[in-house]
Amino acid sequence: MDTKKFKMGWLMVAFDLPTTSKQDRKNASKFRKYLLDDGYQMMQFSVYVRPCVTAARQKTHLKRVKAHMPPEGSVRAIYITRAQWERSYIIHGSPAEQVPPEDLPEQTLLW
Repeated sequence: MDTKKFKMGWLMVAFDLPTTSKQDRKNASKFRKYLLDDGYQMMQFSVYVRPCVTAARQKTHLKRVKAHMPPEGSVRAIYITRAQWERSYIIHGSPAEQVPPEDLPEQTLLW
């Protein structure tokens, strides 16, 4: 078994935030901007993913998401292992065309 596929993975953050008032829209926009600034990629408008190479990194980023939560709304965070991610189906357009999922980025070591 390739244990590397089960140690590394993606932290997925999905959310429903209110947007009825100007302040709600501002809070939602600020949260989305935070996610992008913290290295998340937008999968869909309210679904963002971030690679995490260890369980400790996952916990760190989950703690950061909690700290930047808007006062209203619902956020769900799910950790997806590399093996699960590689088995996902991504289908675009009509006629439907399946594309492979994104690869985890290569780790960079800085001295």
